[in-house]
Order: sequence, then C-alpha cells, then structure tokens
Amino acid sequence: MSDPVTFVAKWLEAYLSGLGLASGWIAVIMAALGVIALGSAVLLLDILLVWVERKVVARFQDRLGPNRLGPFGLFQPIADVLKLLLKEDIIPQGADKFVYNLAPILALATVIMLWAVIPISATVAGSEINVGALYIVAVGALGTLSIIMAGWASNNKYALLGAFRMVAQMISYEVPMVIAILIPVILAKSMALTDIVESQTVWYIVLAPIAAIVFLIGAQAELGRAPFDLSEAESEIVAGYHIEYSGMKFGLFYAGELLHALTFGGLFATFFLGGWRGWGAETYPILGIGYFLIKSMFMYWVIMWIKYSFPRVRIDQMLNFCWKFLTPLILTVLSITAILDKLMSGLPYWAYVLGMLLSNLVILYFVYQAVGRYARRERQRVADPEKFRVNFPVKSTASPSHLP
Repeated sequence: MSDPVTFVAKWLEAYLSGLGLASGWIAVIMAALGVIALGSAVLLLDILLVWVERKVVARFQDRLGPNRLGPFGLFQPIADVLKLLLKEDIIPQGADKFVYNLAPILALATVIMLWAVIPISATVAGSEINVGALYIVAVGALGTLSIIMAGWASNNKYALLGAFRMVAQMISYEVPMVIAILIPVILAKSMALTDIVESQTVWYIVLAPIAAIVFLIGAQAELGRAPFDLSEAESEIVAGYHIEYSGMKFGLFYAGELLHALTFGGLFATFFLGGWRGWGAETYPILGIGYFLIKSMFMYWVIMWIKYSFPRVRIDQMLNFCWKFLTPLILTVLSITAILDKLMSGLPYWAYVLGMLLSNLVILYFVYQAVGRYARRERQRVADPEKFRVNFPVKSTASPSHLP
C-alpha cells in the first residue's frame, strides 16, 4: 500500500509476460495504459474542479454555492456535463468547420499533455525527459494556437477581436514566465522536472521568491483570469474568442481553463515548492502523491483568490506592466542568479541559500523604492495636472508681413 501505482504496474507487466507477449509489445501496452490512466485521472479531477471553483467563489461572495444535487452539491458537475451534452450544437454560417471543431479539442488536449512530464511522486511520472522545462514551454504554445483558431474560424468579429487580445496577452506574459522558469533550471542545473524536484532540499521559493511571484502573475495572465481577463470583457467584445461555441464545445474550453489553473498550480509546486517531496515521501510514494496534490490545490486556491479579488485592468495597463516592469525585473533577477550561482558554487549549501535569498530581498527593496517614487509622482500628477503638463511650441500659421 505504500506504492500502489508501482505495484499495479508490475502486476500488469508480469501478467502480460505470462501471456507470452514480446517485451516490445509489453512496453507499448504499458505506455498506452499509463496514458489512459493519467488522462482519465486528470479529467475526473477536472470534473471535481467545477464543484470546487463554484464552492470557493460562493464563499468569496457570501453565497452557498451548489448544495442541492447530492451531498454538499457534489453531483452538480455531473448535471452540468449532461446539460452541456444535451444542448444544441450550433455552427455559425460561414465558419471553417474543421478548424472550428478542432479548436476546443486542442485547447483541452494541450493542457492534458502538460501532465505528461510532471512528476507526481518518486515513482510516478508520465515521461522522464531531460528537457521537461522546454517541453512545458513548447506545449503551452499550442494553447495559444487553439485560441486564435477558435476566434478566426468562428466568422465573428467579436470572437476574432477576443482571440487577438488573448494571444497578445499570452505571448506577452509568456516571456517573463519562461524566464522565471529558467531560474529553477539554473539552481537545479537541469531541465528535467524530476531533477528540479529532487534537488530542492530547500524549496526554490526561498532561494528565488521574485521568480515565484513573476511565474504566478504570468500564469494568471496565461489563464486569462482576472485581473487579466480582457479577452472576456463583456461590455466590449461580448464573451471573447468562444462566443460562437455552444454545448459541449464550450464545455471543453471551460474544462480546459479549470484544468489549466490546476496544472499551473502543479507546475508552481514542481518548480518552487518541492513537488512531491515531503516527510516520508521517498519511503512511501503514496505520501508523495498526497503532498503534490495538496500543494497543487493550495496554489489553485491562490489563483482563484486573485481572480475573485481584483478588478479588471485596461489592455494598455496590462501590456505596460508586462513589458516595462515584469520583463526587466525578471531579466535582472536571472542575470544576478546566474552570476551568484557561479560565484557561490563552492560554498556550503546554507551559505548558498542565504546568498540567493538576500540578493532577492535587495532587489525587492530597490523595486519597492522605485515603485513608491512612481506612485507618488502619479498622485501628484493627478492632483496638479497643470504642473506636469508639457507645452509644445506651436508653429505660427500667420502670413508673413511682406505678403499681401
């Protein structure tokens, strides 16, 4: 019972060997069963997230949430799925049917593909590749493609505008988020997610708190959740890139968003919270699965907390915040981390950790001072706009005196 997943896997392998199958076929069958098991578990968890999200937002807004269908409303997601399946499937006139139908499938599939490289425990990981961090970035780009496909294929200007906004937002915030991922890669000296987890004797959120914060902000923008939900600004573009989708096709977009939020929680736990590591996790891998799920769900709750607490910002504010603040900040942190990692490589680990933490605290101090000065200047500009008005010289258009 300490490692039931490995026990079942070895039993299945022995059973297939007893049937006289070749080792190559056994490897293929075991890999296929692993994909089915992981994908099914993730999708079942996604159904539960519908209930979790509605219950959490109800508490934030002083409501009860689902409480009628089943104990504590636990069967409400099943009713939601049945409702979406029974709704009429509408395809807009003039839409590109193939691309229109493919977009929601791709949106959900790319999120599930991210789980292929996330280590869930010491013995459970979909695929242990040595470029796991690069795989995360590459697969994440497919989600951007699915959104532009949905907006373009819908033959709707509002959907297209929402897709343009979302893609601009995702591409912008992918830059600081990817740079933030490079910092755990430098600290672990490996791009494999299993190596990054196993190297965290001290959680990387302690060594690189700024990178953790930037990754969280970038994840929030990647998800298109408040305060970065400009793609769903109802007063401007109705509902965004999925306005023309109905029934289960819309349900796939919604399921992908919920699962993506949990996936970012799992990635945050993997990069900055030690992943599955915890007391007894090496000896009892079942505990590692529990630790990983607890950390992932906690970060999912933080993502929901941010979404239901902050108002929407303007598109220019959002992009300025990314390109003029987050990107220079995380580039500075990356450069300093790389230099200190080289300089302190021979020191004891406690000194290495302390040096990294102090460097982040010093950067945060200067950022706090710079932001404070900017905020004071903005308050003065609003209070006394005449003082900050720039008067440009106006060229006279009067005729010269010597002309009639």
